[in-house]
Amino acid sequence: MRLLILLWGCLLLPGYEALQGPEEISSFEGDTVSLQCTYREELRDHRKYWCRKSGILFSRCSGTIYAEEEGQETMKSRVSVRDSRQELSLIVTLWNLTLQDAGKYWCGVEKRGPDESLLISLFVFPGSSRPPMQLDSTSAEDASPPLSSGSSKPRVSIPMVRILAPVLVLLSLLSAAGLIAFCSHLLLWRKEAQQATETQRNEKVCLSHLNHRTSELDPDEAFEISSLTFLSV
Repeated sequence: MRLLILLWGCLLLPGYEALQGPEEISSFEGDTVSLQCTYREELRDHRKYWCRKSGILFSRCSGTIYAEEEGQETMKSRVSVRDSRQELSLIVTLWNLTLQDAGKYWCGVEKRGPDESLLISLFVFPGSSRPPMQLDSTSAEDASPPLSSGSSKPRVSIPMVRILAPVLVLLSLLSAAGLIAFCSHLLLWRKEAQQATETQRNEKVCLSHLNHRTSELDPDEAFEISSLTFLSV
């Protein structure tokens, strides 16, 4: 009984130190994945294979692919295997994956008694890992599904420039109005200063002319004119 349990464990336990490799691999539909199952030196000349685990109560292989001689690649359907004895590894490549490819597989090595095997789980996700094709604006509008009445509207991020643009325009207008008012006040001040200067100049001319006239008159007439000028001032 103990011997039967030991043999059953050799069949079920992955790797059992003779084979090493990934326990799980995952990819998307349409992709290609590769993996390596490394084996020990004493298994170099033994026959290697790749198969899918099937059966419920009793496990068995289905779709077995055997590796040929050193360096030769064996292909079957969308699977290829190659035994690299220099690297002590069985290289398996699965092309153009489908959802039906998901399952459990064995890397195996034939030998006397139970084969050495490594159980690997393959997960295939729907979709593709490739980036989507870029569409133009017209195609993107046509391809976008309409929003239902119960769906929430997407949040639209407004650029900061659009938010600050009205504020900047208002500040520019205020600055322009302030500059115009300042220039107008400066021109008015200069005009008033010129008028005051012109008035003072005219007064000086009149006074000088008056003084010249009074100097030519008699002292009594000059005194009367000066008195009148003083009273008028």
